[in-house]
Amino acid sequence: MSSSEHSWLWRNLRVCAAACLLWLNFSSAARAFEPTSAYTTLEIDGFQVLVHREVLAHTNEFVEAKRELKKQLDDLTHRWHNKVTQQFHCLTCGNCCKSISPMITDKDIERIARRQKMKEIAFIARYLHIDEDQCYVFNETPCPFLMPDNYCMIYEYRPKACQDYPHTDRRRFYQLLDLTMRNREICPIVYQLVEHLKKEDL
Repeated sequence: MSSSEHSWLWRNLRVCAAACLLWLNFSSAARAFEPTSAYTTLEIDGFQVLVHREVLAHTNEFVEAKRELKKQLDDLTHRWHNKVTQQFHCLTCGNCCKSISPMITDKDIERIARRQKMKEIAFIARYLHIDEDQCYVFNETPCPFLMPDNYCMIYEYRPKACQDYPHTDRRRFYQLLDLTMRNREICPIVYQLVEHLKKEDL
């Protein structure tokens, strides 16, 4: 079980635990309650809590179903990514470079500044500012390294976000749904992929 699913399980069991504690405190029958093999003990927030095994089993089944659905979404997305990307050539578009700025990481700054033979502080001063999300982005759009023919002057060492764009071949695609819907307005590859996914039966 992954750490996120583990946390999700604890959050849900905490609700069950609260209900069990109320029952144990206020039910007169609880004074004579003796745990049987139908119950198991879990430690939640430092408390030993009795949980019925059927509740735990159903919770685990839900976690497994949720994990399988995430995998199905990844498989579908990657399949459509491979098909759709063959239909478009990025050099005929360039919308991403013309209308949005990638997030520029410290490693990006170090790499690009070195290849541009600039000091990092000079590169930041000339090209970058910090946006409302406290991330470095380019000062302007279109990208200062975009050429008139849509080629990139720094393609071989471009920012990591540019390398990953449009992010439709990444794992855990469910984490990128909001970003994907924004990119849908910019990138024809993402638009077509989303339209195909709408027709899938998940």
